Amino acid sequence: MPRYKNKAGKDIPTKSGTKTNPKSQKEVPGQMLDKASKEIPTTSGTKSQIMMRLEKMVEESDIMHGAIRSVDMDEGVFGIAHSELIAKEDMQQLFEHDELGIAVIHTYIWYMYDTLMRGTELCNRFNFIAASRVNTTFITKNPTSVMNELVDRFMVAGDNTTPSLYFLPFNSGNGGHWVLVAMDLSRLMVYYLDSLPGDWSKYLSMKKTVDAAILKFRSKKNYRNRKDITWVRVQCPQQNNSIDCGFFVLRFMRDIIALNRIDIPKMVWNNNLGFILILSDMFY
Repeated sequence: MPRYKNKAGKDIPTKSGTKTNPKSQKEVPGQMLDKASKEIPTTSGTKSQIMMRLEKMVEESDIMHGAIRSVDMDEGVFGIAHSELIAKEDMQQLFEHDELGIAVIHTYIWYMYDTLMRGTELCNRFNFIAASRVNTTFITKNPTSVMNELVDRFMVAGDNTTPSLYFLPFNSGNGGHWVLVAMDLSRLMVYYLDSLPGDWSKYLSMKKTVDAAILKFRSKKNYRNRKDITWVRVQCPQQNNSIDCGFFVLRFMRDIIALNRIDIPKMVWNNNLGFILILSDMFY
């Protein structure tokens, strides 16, 4: 577990996981991930055993109910240095297999950056966009401001002339659903990963904002737009309840980074253990 610093304040996370109406959608075929892949850790116990260990961890921790901790994130994580506030109630979203809020999503991204990427060439291939700055609520209020936020994030990472991915964990707002949007600026490709049926047509304002940001970034860099932006609905595991979407988004990012894959459509996951694998990743 990461170490947290005491800090006064309160963080109210946005929850996820509401159901949406299924739609028929053509999937992208690809190769099955090797079940014996050494890069992908697996759980060493059953779900009940994990829960027992987590409950004991919480009981023995010095984090009191209502207490706040601060996770210091350097600019390598989201392009700007900041401190993420996370409370015991936030961590219990993981412990109790509850809907995940922004604080947990961001903290796990920091964990992945710190354990998988820091000091390696992966930092040049994978970047993260803060869910707190690009979501349905903000896009509805001021889409131009959100577009500029995206452009600023793209500018921080360099020239983007070689294949790399920008991960955007996107929330539909008002305790809504989490999906993953992964952008390859060099090839004008946007990959959409959703643990529920359907595609980006459910979030047209998000798609319009992302497309506008990519084109504006390339214009500022004087890159030629030789083709239209292509969106791809990636085949991926599907959740079987109304709360696991956040866990699946974390799983998607972790697997892609661990395998160092930019060509996401060629990936197909071999199981739906998003919740179990994320817990084993953080606590074993």
